[in-house]
Amino acid sequence: MKMLIPALMLGMTTFAAAAADDNGAELIKRGEYLARAGDCVACHTKMGGEPFAGGLSMATPIGNIYSTNITPDKKTGIGDYSYDDFQKAVRHGVAKNGDTLYPAMPYPSYAVVSDEDMHALYAYFMHGVKPVEAANQKSDIPWPLSMRWPLSIWRGLFAPDVKAFTPIKGQDAVLARGQYLVEGLGHCGACHTPRSLTMQEKALNDSEGSDYLAGSSAPIDGFTASNLRGDNRDGLGRWSEDDLTQFLRYGRNDHTAAFGGMTEVVQHSLQHLSDEDITAIARYLKSLGAKDLNQVGFTADDKVAKALWKGDDSKSGASVYVDSCAACHKTDGSGYKRFFPQLSGNPVVLAEDPTSLIHVVLSGATLPGVKGAPSAITMPAFGWRLNDQQVADVVNFIRTSWGNTAKKQVSASDVAKVRKNDAEQQGSADIEKLIEVK
Repeated sequence: MKMLIPALMLGMTTFAAAAADDNGAELIKRGEYLARAGDCVACHTKMGGEPFAGGLSMATPIGNIYSTNITPDKKTGIGDYSYDDFQKAVRHGVAKNGDTLYPAMPYPSYAVVSDEDMHALYAYFMHGVKPVEAANQKSDIPWPLSMRWPLSIWRGLFAPDVKAFTPIKGQDAVLARGQYLVEGLGHCGACHTPRSLTMQEKALNDSEGSDYLAGSSAPIDGFTASNLRGDNRDGLGRWSEDDLTQFLRYGRNDHTAAFGGMTEVVQHSLQHLSDEDITAIARYLKSLGAKDLNQVGFTADDKVAKALWKGDDSKSGASVYVDSCAACHKTDGSGYKRFFPQLSGNPVVLAEDPTSLIHVVLSGATLPGVKGAPSAITMPAFGWRLNDQQVADVVNFIRTSWGNTAKKQVSASDVAKVRKNDAEQQGSADIEKLIEVK
């Protein structure tokens, strides 16, 4: 899907431009921009499918669910939705037929979206999106877990009241805009905020506590979402506002590069936002305090780099690192700015949960080129030639070298678990491809 989306988005833009001539050009254009800000296409477009026609498989602990058709097709999409039907689905999580939507649809975040923006989105989806006849696919969740009525109870307990965002009196306008985008359409908390056992986000905004945007509590598609708060070790405390705007705009900066689901957010959403909105998001995120006020920051240490320079690879995992990693990330872990990420002091490397790092070593990753940074960055997979113990050794080496002081040691069994999950996800993807071919 990642490689197909740019072409899909071009088709969407062309259709929207033609439709806008007769249906309120400015409103539809604004709605298209807001749909990009919300990254709607990423979830509502399956591999090889038409934009917004749904069918994308999403794994849950109890089975797969599939995104719905939100094109204006009257038979299978939302073509017969009134504005009230539309806003109830988006902000309240209630479909036209009265069913409660799965909270994979981030309606708890969208509850703060303004009426003005909702009308623009409605105009775009009704008049700027090509209607596609594509029946919605039923979930793979077995009965009785597939019954919808428990979801209405969940919604009643945990979904917030629908109330348009209101800036704090006297709040800086740029900060207020950033807060609105992050808490609302950007739905950043849906991935970057830890969840309770009952699967609700522990906080929907900063006023509800420092859990907000403190990083995911469990891996999502093999990766853990990073801490976006001001922590000096595994958060954004050591990044400047410019560092963050560079990352949001291009998916890379002098410190790191995006991976996992964040690559899609940059590709389909963030690269299309205005400079003003990118600055607003960055400034708001930089305003957030640390989750752990006592967290010790990163301090560089060149002992390992000097040892490797002298040919001493006796530290566990060092020889694997030299053979497989040093060419791109250097023996001092500094990498190549805005191309191969720095490993020394990297918040992802220093995170308590090493799952993301294990996953990248095993399966590799690609950050597609975007406007202003057209070169793709590819990390090759090493799982095919490194066994579980070797991967554990090199991950531990990276997490304890150059001043990195990660506490959790990775074991071969930890790697085996991630490898198994990756294989299962790849198997599901292969099945989906076969279905498409048929």
